[in-house]
Amino acid sequence: MLAFTEIDRALVVMAHPDDVDFGAAGTVAVMTDLGIEVVYCIVTDGQAGGFDPTIPRDEMASIRRQEQTKAAAEVGVTDLRFLGRMDGTVEVDLGLRHDLARVIRQVRPQVVIAQSPIRDLDSTYRSHPDHLATAEATMCAVYPDARNPFAFPDSACAELESWAVSEVWITFAGEQATAVDITAQLDRKIRALLAHVSQHPDPAGIEQRVRTWWQEIARQHGLPEGSSAECFRVVDTR
Repeated sequence: MLAFTEIDRALVVMAHPDDVDFGAAGTVAVMTDLGIEVVYCIVTDGQAGGFDPTIPRDEMASIRRQEQTKAAAEVGVTDLRFLGRMDGTVEVDLGLRHDLARVIRQVRPQVVIAQSPIRDLDSTYRSHPDHLATAEATMCAVYPDARNPFAFPDSACAELESWAVSEVWITFAGEQATAVDITAQLDRKIRALLAHVSQHPDPAGIEQRVRTWWQEIARQHGLPEGSSAECFRVVDTR
């Protein structure tokens, strides 16, 4: 894995607002504390999320963008790119690959943090169809699309210089994962997660559950008692 000190820029690509805060916000805080520029690319506006049936779906899209922007600020991120796809309808098509490759060429990151493109039969949440499709499209955008100067001719992407990402870090990657100690960043991660007010009917309950969850990840990876961690599978894409 690239040392954090070797990274200038990182791009986080997720399907929905709040996905990054569950999976990677602590690591993002580690990065921004070190002066690394982190950019978020959120594929959908999360219009199908929430628990309040009185909120119109078009209003939910605006609410969730605002919540994600507030959450990002908690961990030092101010550059967010929203692609505006409809929640629940993401497909691995050339249009999405083009848009992600364009963002990669714009940001020029050494590392892309993404969800897993592999269905996890032990986790319904991680296997949301939008997660799988976004992850697969991201992998395609990393290779071959963003680095191929001849991809997507006569498009907005073709106007940008090609770029080769060095590594993709896949969230929640199980036994093949590397842990990142986020103990010092945990409170900021919690604040980022709870910024998604429209998604949490029981904020205190979700906080306790996820604190226990991240402590268990740390324990599984041999970190000292009381630590918290996120984990990633590092894919070398050079």
